[in-house]
Amino acid sequence: MSAPASPHTSLLHLAHCPFGPGRPRRARLRCLASLAGASPANENHLIQTLCAHGHLSRAAALLQGLPAPTQRTYESLLLAAARAGDAALAAAVHRRLESDPVFRSDPFLSTRLIDAYATLSALPAARQVFDEAPVKNIFVWNAMLKALALADHGEEALARLADMGRLGVSVDSYSYAHGLKACIAASASHVPASARVREMHAHAIRRGYGLHTHVATTLIDCYAKLGTVTYAERVFAWMPERTVVSWSAMIGCYAKNERPGDAIELFQEMMASDADTVPNSITIVSVLHACAGVNALGQGKVLHAYILRSGFDSLVSVLNALMAMYMKCGCLEVGRHIFNLIGRRRNVVSWNSLISGYGMHGFGRESVKVFEEMIKEGVSPNIITFVSVLGACSHAGLVEEGKKLFESMIEYNVTPRAEHYACMVDLLGRAGRLDEAVELIQSMRIGPSPQVWGSLLGACRIHGHVEYAEMACSHLFDLEPRNAGNYVLLADIYARAKLQNQVDVLKELLEEHALEKVPGCSWIEVKKKLYSFVSVDNKNPQMEELQALIGEFVTQMKNEGYVPDTGSVLYDIEEEEKERILLGHSEKLAVAFGLINTGRGEVIRITKNLRLCQDCHSVTKFISKFTEREIVVRDVNRFHQFRDGVCSCRDYW
Repeated sequence: MSAPASPHTSLLHLAHCPFGPGRPRRARLRCLASLAGASPANENHLIQTLCAHGHLSRAAALLQGLPAPTQRTYESLLLAAARAGDAALAAAVHRRLESDPVFRSDPFLSTRLIDAYATLSALPAARQVFDEAPVKNIFVWNAMLKALALADHGEEALARLADMGRLGVSVDSYSYAHGLKACIAASASHVPASARVREMHAHAIRRGYGLHTHVATTLIDCYAKLGTVTYAERVFAWMPERTVVSWSAMIGCYAKNERPGDAIELFQEMMASDADTVPNSITIVSVLHACAGVNALGQGKVLHAYILRSGFDSLVSVLNALMAMYMKCGCLEVGRHIFNLIGRRRNVVSWNSLISGYGMHGFGRESVKVFEEMIKEGVSPNIITFVSVLGACSHAGLVEEGKKLFESMIEYNVTPRAEHYACMVDLLGRAGRLDEAVELIQSMRIGPSPQVWGSLLGACRIHGHVEYAEMACSHLFDLEPRNAGNYVLLADIYARAKLQNQVDVLKELLEEHALEKVPGCSWIEVKKKLYSFVSVDNKNPQMEELQALIGEFVTQMKNEGYVPDTGSVLYDIEEEEKERILLGHSEKLAVAFGLINTGRGEVIRITKNLRLCQDCHSVTKFISKFTEREIVVRDVNRFHQFRDGVCSCRDYW
């Protein structure tokens, strides 16, 4: 004997009204409509079913004649409106709720209505719901805090949080999480976001919420955005319980703050820590970015296999990150293959990754071609698109093409920002058109950023232009007083111009202000393990072995007429000692390590955190020819692919 069918079962399985996939859409709607007059319970369930299947216009029409909507019906309509981006439906539900004597004071539905308006970017309507809500429990307050934080109205959100304390409303973990996000979004310049976050953190600790998983995870994310990785590490270390979201936040923190090696290592620790901790798409994307950051192709391939096994290849965000990883590791063909696999699901991020990938390798014309294909496909370029394609033109010396693209930005409703001007200054400067670059800066409608002046300074280093370098630094020293790199770069320009007195003055300024240059660091992956090297000047036996190997190559190069480029060594020491310092540059150490620890025929892949120096570029070209090895170095600007004594950049970088 079969069990009696529930009302829901009997409704959805009537013999004459099948809802199977083979039934035509119009017929299914007629079947649903025929049920409308059965009973209020059936009418409510019918609206909920229509919402689940996306038939919102029909659901809205039925709501008008429904005498007694249930709480579940209201919720289904609001969730469906938010999911479909239907502001009109949300407003219709709002009006019906205002006239409903049963549910107009329901705080649960007030919460749902605020959430829906927040998703629909209708903040004024969300404020109205909150202000008029007869009952404001903690969930209603938290919904409003969330809406304000999402809309970047941080100051208002923090004011509401203060109101909660004044009115005696007990905050919970979600209140603190939304409050922390509001600290990042707050626009008041007189109180730095970092100070606000630390204050909120201290308050959460005093109230016993500091180690709550939800609060701690949000703290890690906030500290990651502020660049205070040490604080994020402390929070993560103190967490008594970690979820995949917590692990992902810390992995993302490392990946976003130029510590990709730590991100990969933490991901491996996560995978080994608990069988129940399974990475999500956000975890995967963060680790792929980390692999791309240090040219860790082996680790990236392992992750690619995991993506295929776990079904993450159905997500465009993951495929975009996978494509970017391959292209940033020098595998252009594989990256293009993944781009083709994405097919019609491609979004602007997909196109941007392809344009940027070609540009980093010096294939400027290919980047411009992809940009043109993107336009033909009807995809609108954004700010990042133009940064990528203008950067590609700069690396390839395509001055006229870059100028046309820059002028065309207004056609696509993209207003040039500081980063676009920096690309143009770099484009003109590399090509030796420094006067044009300066004229462009002087014509800017916005204040030139450090990035713009930095591009001019970099061009002055290439062409040895002292006057414009001094002009750029007069602004950079004010805009970035703690950036030692600007002082060092100007000193390098002075040194090459044989202006030793000015070099000495800059060295004194560096010491006086206790400024230290960012140390050069290079990474190399060998047998799926990541190794890092920093520029050294010590007697470490292992480093001496690597330096000795490089020294052998340098000796052979000298026999062929090579002269070490010691201009970047600013110390007032003997020339021989300067040459010894050059042997300790991080990229040279990484190359030597790769030669010793990889087999013949293997590609040596290296990533450097700074611009590749002139001397290292010359030495690596020679080594590639002498050892018959392919060496790929990605510096902060672009790829250098060394083969048989020639670099893919054609010495234009």
